[in-house]
Amino acid sequence: MSPELPPVLPPVGSLNQTATAETTDSDNTVNGSIPTPRIRPSPAGGIPIQPFNRYRYYLTITKILEHTTTGNSFDLGFQRWRYILPSSANRNGSWINEGSFSANMTWIAAPTGYPSRGDYIEGDTKNAAGAVVGRLKMGWVSSYYRKASIEIDTVSGSERPLDNGAGENWGTIGSKIGWDLTILPSQSNVAEVSGPSWSDGELHAAMLRWRDRSNLDVEWRYHILTVQFLDSTERGIMYDAGATDSNKVAREGVGMSSHYVPQSGFGLVNGKRWGGEKAPYFRTAVHEIGHAFDLLHNLSNQYFMDTSDQIAAGGERVPPKFPQNIKWNFAEDDLRRLRHYSDIFVRPGGVPFAAASETTPIISPPDTEIEVPDLKLEVEPLLRVVPLGAPVRVTVKLTNTSDVPVRAPSDISLKSGFVRGYVTDVSGLPRTFRPLVLTDDNPIKILQPGDSVDAALTLLRGPDGALFPTAGVSEITVKVNWAVGDAAAAAVGKATVMVTCHEDAKHAEAAHKVLATPDAHLVLVLGGDHLEAGILAIQFALEDSTLRPHFAAIEARRCAQGRKPLDLDNAKRLFKERSVIMSDTEKAKLGSLVER
Repeated sequence: MSPELPPVLPPVGSLNQTATAETTDSDNTVNGSIPTPRIRPSPAGGIPIQPFNRYRYYLTITKILEHTTTGNSFDLGFQRWRYILPSSANRNGSWINEGSFSANMTWIAAPTGYPSRGDYIEGDTKNAAGAVVGRLKMGWVSSYYRKASIEIDTVSGSERPLDNGAGENWGTIGSKIGWDLTILPSQSNVAEVSGPSWSDGELHAAMLRWRDRSNLDVEWRYHILTVQFLDSTERGIMYDAGATDSNKVAREGVGMSSHYVPQSGFGLVNGKRWGGEKAPYFRTAVHEIGHAFDLLHNLSNQYFMDTSDQIAAGGERVPPKFPQNIKWNFAEDDLRRLRHYSDIFVRPGGVPFAAASETTPIISPPDTEIEVPDLKLEVEPLLRVVPLGAPVRVTVKLTNTSDVPVRAPSDISLKSGFVRGYVTDVSGLPRTFRPLVLTDDNPIKILQPGDSVDAALTLLRGPDGALFPTAGVSEITVKVNWAVGDAAAAAVGKATVMVTCHEDAKHAEAAHKVLATPDAHLVLVLGGDHLEAGILAIQFALEDSTLRPHFAAIEARRCAQGRKPLDLDNAKRLFKERSVIMSDTEKAKLGSLVER
């Protein structure tokens, strides 16, 4: 179990920091593994690693404080699932639900040894009948969920996959998934057994022979061996499964080919040696380690568990070409698995590969947010291809697809306060956007069957910086949230846009000015004359032929509404330029302003 326990807590199931947890009865729960009272982990030691054969319980959180409290305690609800270790009759083990429990958790000063004195809580644990059966103690120990090591060995002439050459490395990947990853470059001259091409069995035997000593009961260690060629596949394989797993310790090792040369279908790396191209080579390593984490293929999304050939095929159809169109992250459902599956499903030496597809892994529910299936949120870009530095205009439409009336927001513009979202570019990092200005009221209406409410959004920047700072495919996720009783209803829609590279030096300079100037976004939202740096950035954009059509309507609105005195002549001229790009909503509002 991995809860974060400050006075403001995350949604149920979205428990995003690591804590130790113990009970005073016969079993103690720590990150999914159970030490006895005589063998407790030291909180000062950070994330605990427990012996696999001592694994006993997984707690699914059913109730937790989701927002703030003026008090010093809150009610925690959970179900306790006992794990039955694998046997010859059941290779994946099994789960038994031992019922629902609750505890009133109170913040107190942490005992000696805990890293954070203020992030510690205790409470008597009660069963469903209300009887006290133990005491639950929880204290914060790390900002990561899990920790693991990855040893990398190579044959002579094969590279180590350490980074993508553009800022992504094992440290950044670990941060995204919430794992503290340590890379251990080791052997660089592993002897070839039967020539440059390796079978799966030879890879496994080499791992057992050449890897450094380790103990999976005290360290989660995965192994990468890079060789020139692979017998069973072209680029990489997680071989430690099935008959190849000779020592019956699952998912410890992966193998990679450094000398594979694609002749076609791989964009910018056609005809080039795989190990000499950092981006695809490193992506392959993360993909195969993902299999060692017990993740299956997650196709057609360009994230890590998509395959290189699938990603490359997309790059052939729509610029930029492979490997520029790789998304440097795991898909959201895989991120959830990596963070919240029980240890036995992700740790080396746990259940066999793909056990998650053969059983039902126990995992906490995501939160109390309810996605309303009868409300469809469509997100449609005005332009599917935009130049670097330009704002992205999208329309959002919320439709009641059911045959009964549904309560929903009557306004889904950013100003309504119901709308938030984020943009994920090829780096895999989400950049959020939210309203800067809210309307005075946030009305809910009865949306009749078949009826819709729509709005236009112009996206440029958010709290995390520019929303579209690099060329490539970006995915826009828009979420509409509103209250329904004690729960939060939600409708989610997504769309993609292609951001193209700069056309020339002038465009590059103007794009940089816009992207590096936070006030440019404030000018877009607020207008006025006081945001001098933002106005200057937009003037740079207006002087560039590539960006001018995208900013003309923004400057026209500022001239017609925000300046003192107004400049309606300039506003009208900009509004009537043939190349001006604006949504229908912008056109209607701006037209009424300039013609008054």
